[in-house]
Amino acid sequence: MTIINPPGWPSPRGYSNGIVAEGRMLFVAGQIGWNEKGEIVSDRLVDQFDRALANVLTIVDAAGGAPASIARLTIYVTDKAAYAAARSEIGDRYRARMGRHFPAMTLVEVSALLEPGALIEIEATAVLSSNQ
Repeated sequence: MTIINPPGWPSPRGYSNGIVAEGRMLFVAGQIGWNEKGEIVSDRLVDQFDRALANVLTIVDAAGGAPASIARLTIYVTDKAAYAAARSEIGDRYRARMGRHFPAMTLVEVSALLEPGALIEIEATAVLSSNQ
């Protein structure tokens, strides 16, 4: 993957403006902070973020990819202010799972998510090598 940042633009922090990638594409449906039994792991946004990201990575791994295979993340939150307030801890959890890989990302505030108690949902696009 090649990171694209137009000349003269400031360097983004915690995401990339664009990614160029070649290979097979994997589209990961929105994942929330629930476990294998379908139970929300916590009422804390940070814990739900961590689990939702882990769920995304489990799917990417099952397809033969790794965190660095993810080209795009879209994050839906029910409370943008709560996300901003927890940004430091969310960043710590993100780096623990993704390292220093920062794909193209979008954060969207929504009024609600489908599952009761869900505070965050993460969907992804990964690019897998042709031989995976």
